[in-house]
Amino acid sequence: MAVAVRAGAAPLWWSGLVAAAAGAFVPGLAGRRIGLLAGAALFLITAAVVLVARGGRYAELARGASRAGRGDFLQDRAVTVRAWRRGRRWWLLAAFVGAVASSFALPGAGGLLLAGAGVGLWLKAVRIGQRERGEDVLYWVRTDWAGHGSPVGKRVRAHRTTGPVAGDAAPGGARRRRR
Repeated sequence: MAVAVRAGAAPLWWSGLVAAAAGAFVPGLAGRRIGLLAGAALFLITAAVVLVARGGRYAELARGASRAGRGDFLQDRAVTVRAWRRGRRWWLLAAFVGAVASSFALPGAGGLLLAGAGVGLWLKAVRIGQRERGEDVLYWVRTDWAGHGSPVGKRVRAHRTTGPVAGDAAPGGARRRRR
């Protein structure tokens, strides 16, 4: 489950940084200094909002999680990340273009907003990973329930658990290190 949360962190972070850097070279209507200060504020606010958004639903589903059965289809980390990014590539591109275009009004602010969303998702995945480590399990969402949606969307009725060494993901959705 943390993999699905973490999948959007890197593309949002990097596209946000590139858009902010491109925006820093545009004088904009409000000026660079005001644009970048507003962007820094948006970065912090967005990261905090994304971090706490739907936290109750995540906790509720984690409390009601049951052991994954033989009939549950759980997909690997790489497949989940690839499907998430492919399914949202046009939205990510539109967000990047919008962030760059917003630089003509507030230089760098749109890019820093995107980067803040990426950091918020990463922090949410870290928080899920701490819970997974504490309970010594990995949380999963059945593929047929999640589809291309959220790991806590309406169609998700419960989370499944496996042992911490199942699959190719470490707690928190990171790539498992092979020794």
